[in-house]
Amino acid sequence: MRRLPPLTALEAFVQVARLGSVKAAAEELALSTPALSRRVQALERFIGRPLFDRKHQALEINAEGQRLLDDIAPALDSLAQALENIQSGGNQLRLRLAVMPLFATQRLFPHLGALRTLHPQLHIDIETTPYAVARLGEGLDAAIVLAKDIDAALYAHELDHDEIYVIGARSLLETPNALTSPEELARHTVLLHRDMPLAFDAWKEAVSLPELQPLAIDNYDSGQLMLEAAAQGLGVAFMHASHFKEAADSRLVRLFPIRVESPYRYYFVCRPRALQTRAVRIFRDWLVTADI
Repeated sequence: MRRLPPLTALEAFVQVARLGSVKAAAEELALSTPALSRRVQALERFIGRPLFDRKHQALEINAEGQRLLDDIAPALDSLAQALENIQSGGNQLRLRLAVMPLFATQRLFPHLGALRTLHPQLHIDIETTPYAVARLGEGLDAAIVLAKDIDAALYAHELDHDEIYVIGARSLLETPNALTSPEELARHTVLLHRDMPLAFDAWKEAVSLPELQPLAIDNYDSGQLMLEAAAQGLGVAFMHASHFKEAADSRLVRLFPIRVESPYRYYFVCRPRALQTRAVRIFRDWLVTADI
């Protein structure tokens, strides 16, 4: 058999080529940048020609490198899949997914039966950790998060655009406690989610009341509890339109029907390397095409 270069060198090359960044590839492989560069250089010495053009401490794949990537990337993906199959016994795929509880109950779980029908071999371990992005690659394969933006070193697919709704108890539309103007929020408590801390500020800017100060701001790490608190008259929640609509809670009403685009989005995120695993690819492909 013809001698082959070290698998670690091939892996380093593919990661740099796919991510377009030595730093991002080094983080993906848990290596220092110099160590990763040495692996790429070792592969270039083995082949006898450069695979990247060096430009001001950056690497840009050249024509030879692109041809090699096109030839070996599918083989490496097949190798990774073969190892995954032997680890799972060949008949089960497992995805370790972090997801926010409200998204899970309102939008994900109602559709998981359809996913199971399509891919009965796929099983999902679900966590509701608040530090999902930090744990990607370390106990988590992927996550569905609510954020303004995502680190460029990660793979991210935006799942929606939404509006900020002001949500309160139905009694707030009834006299004598009727809330008739945004200025009257000064005598109410505002409820905010820890992953949407700027929702109230964005709404105030949109309605031209940047100096508006509520009675208090209470912070929550659970969207479900925020909705219940609002229904119980404990405050006015600033959340997404989908949160209100999917809740379908007759105790809740939308206040001040003013269109305000949210600065936050739901994203499916993972490390680029995770997309090489079949479980992640299956879930990602289903998620972005399903009506969720």
